[in-house]
Amino acid sequence: MAQNPDTVSYLTRKEATEIDELLMGPLGFGVDQLMELAGLSVATAIAEVYGASKYSRVLTICGPGNNGGDGLVAARHLHHFGYRSAVCYPKRTPKPLYGGLATQLESLSVPFLSEEDLPTELSGHFDIIVDAIFGFSFKGAPRSPFESLIQRLVSLKKFDKTQKASAIVVSIDIPSGWHVEEGDITGDGIKPDMLVSLTAPKLCAKKFVGQHHFLGGRFVPPIVVDKFKLQLPSYSGTSICALIEKPPQIEIQAPRENYLSTDFLEEKVEVDPFDQLQKWIHHAVAAGVKDPNLVALSTAGRGGKLSSRMVQLLSVDNNGFLWFTSYESQKGRDLSENPHASILFYWDMLKRQVRVEGSVEKLSDEESEQYFHKNPREIRIRSIASEQSIVVPGRQVLHQQYEELKDYFDRSFSFIPKPTNWGGYRLKPEFFEYWQGEESRVHLKLRYFAKKVDERITWTVDQLTA
Repeated sequence: MAQNPDTVSYLTRKEATEIDELLMGPLGFGVDQLMELAGLSVATAIAEVYGASKYSRVLTICGPGNNGGDGLVAARHLHHFGYRSAVCYPKRTPKPLYGGLATQLESLSVPFLSEEDLPTELSGHFDIIVDAIFGFSFKGAPRSPFESLIQRLVSLKKFDKTQKASAIVVSIDIPSGWHVEEGDITGDGIKPDMLVSLTAPKLCAKKFVGQHHFLGGRFVPPIVVDKFKLQLPSYSGTSICALIEKPPQIEIQAPRENYLSTDFLEEKVEVDPFDQLQKWIHHAVAAGVKDPNLVALSTAGRGGKLSSRMVQLLSVDNNGFLWFTSYESQKGRDLSENPHASILFYWDMLKRQVRVEGSVEKLSDEESEQYFHKNPREIRIRSIASEQSIVVPGRQVLHQQYEELKDYFDRSFSFIPKPTNWGGYRLKPEFFEYWQGEESRVHLKLRYFAKKVDERITWTVDQLTA
């Protein structure tokens, strides 16, 4: 669940310094421990938004201080997460802690590049650039070589004339060169796509306008929270980082007439429809939409007769849209005859909908097996007990079958096998249509069409009124 930034505490430089001194003094934290937690938080936040299957090439630019150490740790975790990690560390710190972090990366064959080794066009060689140059304790003007490295990050453009995406910039704690409290004073500083604040956001984070703001700081003890009157976001499950995102503002006085209409102009939308969908899903979560991954799935058999139903998507990523069902259900029979489908997201409170069309493929038995055994025990038993779309004498029959199977597995401690007629489907999109309700009733549509160029999928974008 995303946290509204208006309800989160922001720290001055003085407060951030005092908290660090308290953590590393009477509260018993070591700088190496805090650095490890920070780097892991950064790598986890990156992996949550920018999957390694698409954004595989990562360059981490590390400064000489603690922020650089956080970057070295993040680069190691990103390597283990499956990214092709590289590091630019032009002024190595002689302290043993930093030497050990560098040695750990070298033992993994992670390449270290000097400033001179970096390619002229960073976006052509890296998908993500991690800004780990300066943290909140840095003062004064950046010196060589960091001044030029920061300027190279500043010069990265979001898109070039061919609509080719530039490298994603992720800043650790604060964007390097920003004032800790006042942010990008001149307006000419780094404009990161993602900011990963540490412990608690610094005041400059209020000026962050990028797409993703995360906080890594689940380790903060209650004594620190109480002393500084901190309001920090809740961390879900076992997550080490939390999303901070401002919920869209919605007029509720006339819900049938007023619509949310933010950042939906052709020049501002994402070039990749998957990135645009992730943005809208984050908005839906932030606004409190229940089950934002619930979609209407429409299929048709050989004869073209349509049928629709609501399904819960298990996965939404650049590989497609994933759900599970019985192969013998109506949708399963339709897809066996006509492997094409349409799904529709609809978020009423935001007056937004997204339609996706494409081909559908079955997952392999191995993949379906893995997903089946991730389900809670009760769900697995129900999958065996109930066959979809068959006539039964009454509801009590299904309950009886479930109770008999549950009793059997409870008594025998038997392994619960995946039914042979149950498995996953993945829709591979060929078309996206984004619809945004407008107060003027001149609603907006944006359409993405897939086109294959040199064995790679590219997307063309058309905007029109609806």
